[in-house]
Amino acid sequence: MPLLYSSSSANEEQRSLLEQGEEQAKRVFSGFIDFAFSGNILEIAFGLILANAFTTVTNSFVNDILLPPLSILLPLNRNMDEKFVVLKPGPKYEEQNGYNTIDLAQQDGAVVLAYGGFIRHIISFLFLGTMLYALACLYQYISKDNIIKHTVKCRYCKKRVSSKAIRCVNCTSWLDGREERMR
Repeated sequence: MPLLYSSSSANEEQRSLLEQGEEQAKRVFSGFIDFAFSGNILEIAFGLILANAFTTVTNSFVNDILLPPLSILLPLNRNMDEKFVVLKPGPKYEEQNGYNTIDLAQQDGAVVLAYGGFIRHIISFLFLGTMLYALACLYQYISKDNIIKHTVKCRYCKKRVSSKAIRCVNCTSWLDGREERMR
């Protein structure tokens, strides 16, 4: 088969294709570096890592320090996770002794309502929410950056708008009472 290109032009074309591929790979890599190290991505990554660590500390505080004294106040004197009610007993259920743990009840095939774990998750959620709000208030106090946006309801459209707004962004009514004075 005859060659359409001479060997020197084929070598030049291969070099040109290699250079184009190398240039394209550099462009993709530099684009990724620009994306990965842009301010927003680093802030989000730092925030997620910090939030995960904060959640772990808060959950440990709730599970290890707050709930043990609380579980004594509720009946059965067990850890909060072990509090349950048998809705339908299994075949090996004994009327006098019952089940000692939730695992024994589930292994026996009993239908149980594990309210202790649910209560633990609710308390953990409430405590985490309170601590995050306190952290946001502290950050707002230190940095003077308003991350907690206070809102009020518009008296006409009943939607929430910023408390600093003069007009409603939804219905464009005046929030300072100008419509009332005109009537």
